[in-house]
Amino acid sequence: MLEIYKKTHRWKIVLLITGIFILVLPIYFANKLAKNLAEREKLKVELFVKLLEELTNSNNLEEDITFELELQTILKEEINVVTVNINGIHQYYNYGINPDTSKIRKRVEASNNFFITNEYPKIYYEYPAIVNWIKYIPWLQLLLLLIYALIGYSVFNLSRREEQNRVWVGMAKETAHQMGTPISGMMGWMEHLKSRSSAGSFTQEEIIKYIEQDIDKLQQVSDRFSKIGSTASLQPESLLNIILEAKDYMKPRASKNITFDFPSEGGQDYQVQVNKNLFSWVLENLLRNALDAMTETGKITVKLYQEADYACVDVSDTGHGISVGKFNTIFKPGFTTKERGWGLGLSLAKRIIENYHNGKIFVKESSLGKGTTITIRLLRA
Repeated sequence: MLEIYKKTHRWKIVLLITGIFILVLPIYFANKLAKNLAEREKLKVELFVKLLEELTNSNNLEEDITFELELQTILKEEINVVTVNINGIHQYYNYGINPDTSKIRKRVEASNNFFITNEYPKIYYEYPAIVNWIKYIPWLQLLLLLIYALIGYSVFNLSRREEQNRVWVGMAKETAHQMGTPISGMMGWMEHLKSRSSAGSFTQEEIIKYIEQDIDKLQQVSDRFSKIGSTASLQPESLLNIILEAKDYMKPRASKNITFDFPSEGGQDYQVQVNKNLFSWVLENLLRNALDAMTETGKITVKLYQEADYACVDVSDTGHGISVGKFNTIFKPGFTTKERGWGLGLSLAKRIIENYHNGKIFVKESSLGKGTTITIRLLRA
């Protein structure tokens, strides 16, 4: 158990480091990109200032300055520049129509981003808004990611707690249900003995035999729950014997109007690696569900056969059936069609067959109002 906690702790550290790396990487590249854009914008401003100086200081009236004027016009459309002449008159370039000049003036004068050519004109510049936006985009992404992660964690945590509650409640009820059958049987036999009618349909030896079966069943229930979560010990067992033992236990406790169609002794048998106690639990659970699915009359059929290297057990009933859309859902914790069900039996059955025995359990076929067939498939020993 301590080793599990150590592994979990190591995984948390690895995930934390990976998460930090994933978050820092886009911030680093975004800042680097913003810095490069800022340097490019600064170069544009320097070129604009140089052109402005040349145009201002040019004394040759015959010199062709068309190219310089066109380049200055292009630059003015791409950079944010404020010029102040000797008379204190401000000119604003690339600030759109009707800009808020007072705010712009305060902002650029406070930024100290200006070029000193001569004393006048003073030339202030600002980086385009997109440069600043790029800096903040990773932080915005981080904020949104944190909000999403927080919401996701909250939903996941609530869902996990709800599922845990269902499992614990279901486990408690399943324990009570498993113990209830043999206890009810023993109480019945006790009442039978008290009524002094033991000379009737049952002999004293038969009553003692049935009470011993119920006591053994209580021991099995205790043993089954103690094995949940631990590594199951698998041994070669006869599938036919396990099926017939389940029949011998369930048939006396079922209605007399229910017909049992099981393989006969001496019939086809297969050896499989199973934990007999846990596999019997699964089989009894399927038989109990089959009995619950039928009202007063019905038929339970169990077939044992081979498919390639696998031994298969089909448990069929003539009950109310299951809709196709619920073939997989019935094995999830908490799902039940019973009015007072708790939805744990089949989920435990699936865990026992697939996790402990490396087998498969699934709904083979079902029709509403006609019945259901559930198949267990195990590799032959």
